[in-house]
Amino acid sequence: MNPADRDRSSVRRYQIAHRTHFSYAGTVTASHNEVRMTPPTTTGQTSLESRLRIRPLSWGHTYRDYFGTSVTAIEATGPHGELDIESISTVERYETEPREVTITWDELRDENERDRRSEWLDPRPRTTLAPEVFAWVEHQVAGMTPQEAVKRVIDITWEQLHYQAGVTGVRSSAQDAWEARKGVCQDFSHVAIGLLRQLGIPARYVSGYLTPKKDLEVGQEAIGESHAWVEWWGGSWLGVDPTNLRRVSLDHVVVARGRDYDDVPPFKGVYSGAPLERLSVEVSITRLA
Repeated sequence: MNPADRDRSSVRRYQIAHRTHFSYAGTVTASHNEVRMTPPTTTGQTSLESRLRIRPLSWGHTYRDYFGTSVTAIEATGPHGELDIESISTVERYETEPREVTITWDELRDENERDRRSEWLDPRPRTTLAPEVFAWVEHQVAGMTPQEAVKRVIDITWEQLHYQAGVTGVRSSAQDAWEARKGVCQDFSHVAIGLLRQLGIPARYVSGYLTPKKDLEVGQEAIGESHAWVEWWGGSWLGVDPTNLRRVSLDHVVVARGRDYDDVPPFKGVYSGAPLERLSVEVSITRLA
């Protein structure tokens, strides 16, 4: 569909600025990193413009990883005490035609289907929950269709976890968050994905941005942050946000997809030199249309 033909009430255009600053306690002699901050063109989303500014930078190369995420590998080989990364993207989000979900348990359990979706079904340390947790959830969804089971899993995740920053960290697992009964969007997503996979429903982790105000006015800028949610396979990929107990909509912007957080961090790498003294991250989202 041509963007000009869409109902403007079902379209949002955003400019997203994501700035990361590393300050070291002394001199760093070399750093090698990967940056995943570029929104793709995908279902319901068109990337209109995207640029990265990195200082200092000796070398950079952009490629798509196995899951289709745009990755920029960067290298800074000269002495430096700070590293600045700024990603500025213009993205258009639009509603897509809703699809009726009719997939059955027999279809999901078909050997060929499971083989095709194996990477979204295989257990991972990040997303595996204790047997007693799964047994309890399995009892909760007994007799439901796959679509009903997904809704119940998302409800359970939201009911059992309370949003609280600082309790878990980027290395925490779904089981860690379940035991604490607290966490952030990463944890909500890991728990929901783990439960869905253990039920035999393919699920994947999505990272991106969520506008902090659902009905952001045109021209208005808001302070945002990175966000995470879930997509599950019901004949097509369907998005749901367990942290906010709602479906993915025009205020969600996709950046990366993977099996769990380990596949999608905005920034990761190694460096040689002084320890990190301070890290600051700023995300601003401006609605353009």
